[in-house]
Amino acid sequence: MLRSFFLLTLALALSASAADWKITTFAGTGEKGGSGDGGPATKAQIDNPFGLTRGPDGALYFCEYTGQRIRKVTPDGIIHTVAGSGQKGYSGDGGPALQATFNLPHELRFDAAGDLYIVDMTNHAVRKVAMKTGIITTIAGNGKPGYAGDGGPAAQAQFKQPHSIQFGPDGSLYICDIGNNVIRRIDMKTGLISTFAGTGKPGATPDGAPISGTPLKGPRSLDFDKAGNLWLCLREGNQVFKFDLAANKIHHVAGTGQKGLTGNDGPAKEATLSGPKGIAIDAEGNAWLADCESHTIRMVEAKTGKIHLIAGDGTKGNGGDGDPLKCQMARPHGVFVDSDGAIYIGDSEAHKVRVLRK
Repeated sequence: MLRSFFLLTLALALSASAADWKITTFAGTGEKGGSGDGGPATKAQIDNPFGLTRGPDGALYFCEYTGQRIRKVTPDGIIHTVAGSGQKGYSGDGGPALQATFNLPHELRFDAAGDLYIVDMTNHAVRKVAMKTGIITTIAGNGKPGYAGDGGPAAQAQFKQPHSIQFGPDGSLYICDIGNNVIRRIDMKTGLISTFAGTGKPGATPDGAPISGTPLKGPRSLDFDKAGNLWLCLREGNQVFKFDLAANKIHHVAGTGQKGLTGNDGPAKEATLSGPKGIAIDAEGNAWLADCESHTIRMVEAKTGKIHLIAGDGTKGNGGDGDPLKCQMARPHGVFVDSDGAIYIGDSEAHKVRVLRK
């Protein structure tokens, strides 16, 4: 009886962790480069993949951080460049997105109309590609680093190295303005920008604090759950928080604030994180983290509040397909949950996009 109970307990523990998952390479050979357009994504070279998302055309889109491009993989597995010439710069507004230049694109999202929004980090801007025409424009940021413009047009505002964007349930665009330690919000109906959270200075974020007037320490990546809550991971803060917009409260979810890779399979609040740089919330409310500096993917389970190691072993490398816990990764920055439950990973310095499936 005792042995049966132990086996059942073990099985339940494994079901919440990596046991049911398999990791495969979705794009990239592992060699840094920009070749392969028009051919199979698994035979193409890619260059530091960061943020990822699914487009309305069914393709998976991702940023190439040092490749200075946006690429997509169509449902037939073929890779194409969507935006960016591959050169570093800030040019091309009003013209074809393929001829534009970027300066370290970080993340990308689609709006309800099917247009593509890109965080152009070192240009301190958010840019938009009108997908019907292929024309690129800047919709937020004047290209100069700073913290200014609240209450006015987003295109005239200043950011300092914005990293992450996501559309909220109200249609507004939320931006992690990490260099200013704030989250900004653009009302897409009026085009006006405001500060949603953060004080402009780094500081501790108390559990249960009001959203307004509470400091943040390195707001790096955000996502929304189906209930309309905003989830945020702090890069320098090494923590995850949930923002209850209805109650105007911030709730601590994961991380002690210390940097590390401890606490797996235990309470997420007591675990250490290591520079988390990507977050995605699945249909069950689980939070998936690209825990960059530990070279792992971790998951905070909604039902239990526990954190689990799903992929990577904590060592930087370029592992093979199969068992995700045996697949070493190299500073993953992007994570995206698809509608079918698959988890896509921008394994940045391994120069691969990987996918976890059950």
